[in-house]
This record gives sequence, C-alpha cells and structure tokens, in this order.
Amino acid sequence: MKIDNEELNTLDELGDNHHSTSAQTPLREDAFKLTDAEKIELIREDVNHIMQTLGLDLTDDSLKGTPNRVAKMFVNEIFGGLSPARKPKASTFKNNYKYGEMLVEKNITVYSTCEHHLLPIVGRAHVAYISNGTVVGLSKMNRIVDYYAKRPQVQERLTMQIVQELQEALGTEDVACVIDAKHLCVNSRGIRDIESSTVTSEFGGKFKEEAVRREFLDYIKLDTPF
Repeated sequence: MKIDNEELNTLDELGDNHHSTSAQTPLREDAFKLTDAEKIELIREDVNHIMQTLGLDLTDDSLKGTPNRVAKMFVNEIFGGLSPARKPKASTFKNNYKYGEMLVEKNITVYSTCEHHLLPIVGRAHVAYISNGTVVGLSKMNRIVDYYAKRPQVQERLTMQIVQELQEALGTEDVACVIDAKHLCVNSRGIRDIESSTVTSEFGGKFKEEAVRREFLDYIKLDTPF
C-alpha cells in the first residue's frame, strides 16, 4: 500500500504526539495464521533488505547473522507478548487467611517497545489490588506485566492492559497500576531529552477513592533496602 507525503506527515505527527487508538493491541484477524518459524523467515528477509538499502555489507562476519538474530528476537523475545500461547496463567487462590488490606508489588521491571519508532521503553511498574476473596501468586503479577510489555506499545495502553488482566483474574475492580518509564524515542532521537520519563496510572474500584489511592502511592515511595 503506497502512502503519499501528506499522509506520511500526518502519521509522523500522530506518532510524535503519542497517539493511541485503543486499549487493545491493534492486531489483524490473520495475525496468527503464520507459524513462528514462518514469521522469522519473512522478517529475516525484510531486515536483510533494510540493511542492504542502508548500504551495509552483509558479507562481513559481524553483520551477516544480524537479519536472523533480529528476526528471532522480534518473534521470540521483544514481541513475544503478541502470542496468546505465551500468555501467563494467572493462578488464583482463595484468600483463606482473610487478608483484607492492599497488596502492592512495586518496582517490577518493564522492558517494552514504542510502537511509533520501535525503540525501547524501560522503567518500573507498581501494581496493587485489594482482595475480595481471591488472591494471585506474586510472580504472576510480574509475568503479566512482562507479557503485555512484550508488544509494540504505548505506555497508556500497557498500564490499562495490566489492570484489566488482573481485574479479570481476581474478579474485582480494585486494581491499580503506575508505570514510570523512559522512552528512547524521546531520549535518543527527536528532542533527545535524556532526563525525562513518562508516568502513567490506571486506578480501578476503591483505588479511585483519594485515601486509598494515596495509601498506594505512599507504599511506592517506601525504601526497600534489600
């Protein structure tokens, strides 16, 4: 599909303004028609073409394996969260010990990729919920963050997807997430501001109440000297 210069300029402006169209990752209906191996082969060819177009010598020992490495990285690693088969099972349990206060998992590492420039997003996620009778394994909270991060993303959507997934798993609206991350599309290109970071939040249920939200934000500030 050929795009004229005016449309290209419009698309560039939307991307620079961090525009997102939906809380759902935009996938085609045939997104999973190809196997991972078939996707790797097609992407390898595309990366090869990009590097050739840039004038790089792919007979050089340092470069000739790059298209294959990039293709495998795209499918198996940094965009592995696109595959439903890789979605972590959010193992839940009855809250037999009747813990009724907030549970916070903070400083979860976020490695994602900006969908506008395919550059890294690196930061921390802080996730909390209040049980209504069900609890989830602590490591599953980290795995859910990692799964949705491993997609072409905008940070707003990532924050919402984490909350929505935990709300569904726990059967409660009382879930919150705050993400603080650096975007290399801002830090390494364009304005090249290496100091700035982006903070997004999503508060559900009781977390919309000022006192509960404040308690969560205060927990995030606690020093954890381990």
